[in-house]
Amino acid sequence: MKPTPADLMEDTGTGLNYETRPDRMPGFLTPVDRFFVRNHARTPRIDPAAWSLLIEGDGVRRSVSYTYDDLWRRFPLISVVRTIECAGNRRRLFGAEHGCGFKGVSWERGAIGTAEWTGVRLRDLLEAAGVADDACEVMPEGLDEVRGRRPMPLAKALAPDTLLALAMNGEVLPPDHGYPARVVVSGWLGAASIKWVGRIEVSTRRLRVPWNTDDYVIVTHDQLTGDPLTGRPAPGLPITGTPVASLVELPWPACLSPGPNIVRGRAFAGERLVDAVHYRIDDGPWHTADIDTRQEPGVWVRWQFRWDAQPGDHVIRVRATDDQGHTQPEHTPWNSLGYCHRSVLAHPVHVGEPHPLPPARPEQRRERLVRSEFS
Repeated sequence: MKPTPADLMEDTGTGLNYETRPDRMPGFLTPVDRFFVRNHARTPRIDPAAWSLLIEGDGVRRSVSYTYDDLWRRFPLISVVRTIECAGNRRRLFGAEHGCGFKGVSWERGAIGTAEWTGVRLRDLLEAAGVADDACEVMPEGLDEVRGRRPMPLAKALAPDTLLALAMNGEVLPPDHGYPARVVVSGWLGAASIKWVGRIEVSTRRLRVPWNTDDYVIVTHDQLTGDPLTGRPAPGLPITGTPVASLVELPWPACLSPGPNIVRGRAFAGERLVDAVHYRIDDGPWHTADIDTRQEPGVWVRWQFRWDAQPGDHVIRVRATDDQGHTQPEHTPWNSLGYCHRSVLAHPVHVGEPHPLPPARPEQRRERLVRSEFS
């Protein structure tokens, strides 16, 4: 529903999904007007006066229902800063790396954002329903047309930073980002942070739904080949936390003026914290970038370095490392759905006057005029 102007957002071509332009991230938090939008269906229009949240299932002692006012008035509110990233972020670059295409949203680098989320701890809502001793999974379900849903282990649902969020960056949650209430699951893929939540199931058994069996799973070549005796493909591995990766806050490709420049970016490590960020120019040595924000799990960091840029065509490479010693690799192993791309990117940068543009098709001319104003 929100405006998605080309100077702030990139249209993925689906009519539903828009990513943030990396060179339009002004502060540590992502403003609501440019926070990426990932929808499986149209943003629903929900009347908060008629809305309620139902918690039920064989994993609670009693079913409970809360109104919108109940959530604001009956429970303590907390605020946490957390990053949300789509597991398919950089899918287009993943395809270019392997020389293939992937089904799913053709993201570049901007399906990631960080906000201050305010709401009720999910564990406070569950405890009021009486969690059974043998409960093992919790599954929020959305009120969009496809009823988006994804289970998580009980321990993750009870974590102190797993929220039912009601506000975003100090404002009532916008419709595109889950109004009236959404789940925020710290450090996990964005698909776990279900929007427009209307029901939460607590179960004593493992729950299997399309969002953790057919989609948002890692399926390798070996799994596609399957069991040699039965010929059946092996099940995919459901994605939970996202791997460490980094982002340069420049257009792709970028154009910079010769001389001193500050190159900035972000790095995120899912449930882990980012421990270090290194960069190299062309084939030079790796250097340590400065991390200028607090390092904690579930939140990206900002990094920067100074570069005395010489005229010509260059490549910037950046790699981040998490606190468990995992570093971005040169290549990401192929998986059938194009998830969790984490390779070190060769970011092209021209230093000097911009290269002349090749002749444009008529439908490209207006887009180039718009982009040139902000590049």
